[in-house]
Amino acid sequence: MSVQESPSPVGVEIARQQMIEQQLRTWDVLDVRVLDAVGRVRRENFVPAAYRNVAFADAQIPLGNGRFMLQPKVDGKILQILNIQAAESVLDIGTGSGYLAGCMGRLGARVRSVEISAELAANAMRNLDAAAINNVVVDVLDATTLTDENRYAVIAITAALPPDNDKLEQRFGRALTVGGRMFVVIGAAPVMAAVKITRTTASHWQRETLFETVIEPLINARRPSAFAF
Repeated sequence: MSVQESPSPVGVEIARQQMIEQQLRTWDVLDVRVLDAVGRVRRENFVPAAYRNVAFADAQIPLGNGRFMLQPKVDGKILQILNIQAAESVLDIGTGSGYLAGCMGRLGARVRSVEISAELAANAMRNLDAAAINNVVVDVLDATTLTDENRYAVIAITAALPPDNDKLEQRFGRALTVGGRMFVVIGAAPVMAAVKITRTTASHWQRETLFETVIEPLINARRPSAFAF
C-alpha cells in the first residue's frame, strides 16, 4: 500500500486495536479511561494525509515545520501518568496535530492548548472541530512568554526542556494547583528523561523520573523567559 492510499474502515479498526493491544498495553498503559479515550479519538484523522496509512505505527509522524506527532504509546503513557479527572483543567504546551489535546479533552473538563506555529494551531483546531471535541481551546503563543494568572490541575509539556533551564521548569510548576501534576521531558538528545512533577503543597513539589525518551526541544526554551503565573 502506498502512503497515498486509504485503508478500509475495517482495516483501520483492526489497526487501532492492534495499536492499543501491542503498543499501549505492552508499555503498561492499562487505565481503562485512557484506553477508551485513545480508542474514541480517531488518530488517523489527526495525521497528515500522506501518512494516514501509518497513523497507528510505533513511530513519530512528521507534521511539517520540523515537528512530529508522538508515538501512540508515549501519548498513552502521558495520559495515564497525569490521571486526568473529569472536573480538572489542563494546560497542554505544544498542540501539534491536536491529538493528545483531544484525548485530554475526553478525560478532563477543559483544555487550553498552546502552539507556537499558527499553521499547526489552525490545523489542530480543524481536527478537533471535526472530531466534535468542544472543550479544547488552541492559542497561538510562544509558551516561554506565556503570562497567565490561571492555575491548572494538569500540565503536559510535549517538547523537551534543556537540562540547564530550571527556572522555566519551576515557573511551569508554579502554575499547578496543589495536588496538580505535570509531565515534562528534560534533557538534550540523546539523553532525555520523562519526569512527573506533583505540587504537594503551596511551596513543595515532588519530582519522579519515569522513563527515557527523545522528543523535539521546546522552541525558544533557552531564551530568558518573561512569563509569570
